[in-house]
Amino acid sequence: MAPEKPIADYETVQTWRSGLREQWGEDLDMALRSSALERFCDFAGKDPDALIAECTREVESGKRIRIKARREYSEKIAEFQAASGSTLLAQRKLGNTIRSFFIHNGIFMQAGLSG
Repeated sequence: MAPEKPIADYETVQTWRSGLREQWGEDLDMALRSSALERFCDFAGKDPDALIAECTREVESGKRIRIKARREYSEKIAEFQAASGSTLLAQRKLGNTIRSFFIHNGIFMQAGLSG
């Protein structure tokens, strides 16, 4: 399921881009990063905003992270990078790109300890 509109038009992608710009002072290869995210969205069957929405829930005190959903997406990222058919280094970079998207949208992710 490809995103319904251009990937750059999603609020969560704009948040990600803004966060990267603040962190690094420039748009670091956003075309490549956006392409990787778009491929991950296809792999997961969700658009970028839906990925983040599934990982959060509103409570009285504000937003909370859904631990189970975060764990499922962490595993999905590992599957995605392994299925890429790339070198181990390229797989890690691909996974880190997707984790960066989640992190900049308030969902802490870390790489798995294996591989």
